Amino acid sequence: MGAPVAPRIRLHGFGIAYGGAPLFDGLDFEAAGAGVTALLGASGVGKSTLLRAIAGLAPPGAGTAATEGGVSLMAQDDALLPWAGAIDNVAIGARLRGARPDRARAAALLASVGLPQLAGLPGAWSGGMKKRVALARLLYEDRPVALLDEPFAALDALTRGTIHALAARLLEGRLALLVTHDPLEALALADRIVVLGGSPARIALDETPPQRPYAALRDALDPGLRRLHARILLALGTSS
Repeated sequence: MGAPVAPRIRLHGFGIAYGGAPLFDGLDFEAAGAGVTALLGASGVGKSTLLRAIAGLAPPGAGTAATEGGVSLMAQDDALLPWAGAIDNVAIGARLRGARPDRARAAALLASVGLPQLAGLPGAWSGGMKKRVALARLLYEDRPVALLDEPFAALDALTRGTIHALAARLLEGRLALLVTHDPLEALALADRIVVLGGSPARIALDETPPQRPYAALRDALDPGLRRLHARILLALGTSS
């Protein structure tokens, strides 16, 4: 067997329209290797559309959107099956591929996100529980590239902090692209921060924060990060 392919996301001359209006036109972007890249921008700038194109769910109108290494996606709405229990939700990808689900592995992943014996159906779970199950499902796919589309937006601040800590630990070693509207979330989790703005959208800011601790969150309120926070807010304001 050859060496494993290093994970990579590459957009070249990327263009796509929505409702007849161009969201992107000639966009170039690349991310490679392990780490979390946060993608920010005003509502409607096209962040989710871009993520869907990278996942292969929205073909570009121009240019290319390519990945090296398999891709898994965690959406904002969790997309849990309301009639299925936790293990079946985690392992749904195997069933969709016609494979036998590895229930023991799904149970181990649920334990890794703090839900070792989660019973019942999604309708009875809290928002934090649902996010943990969705994160376990993402991990079950075990793909080098993880795409996360505002997955923590609906959580309260305390629960979000707990889930952030889990994500920092469990996504270690993967190339993760996190769409978020929250600069503090980006500062806590991301190894690279990209702000999109304008119409068609362009890259308004591309910065690398100080290295964060291994598998841990960065202190987003650290005085050294406040200047970067201000630049992010400026880029969001001037590029909208």
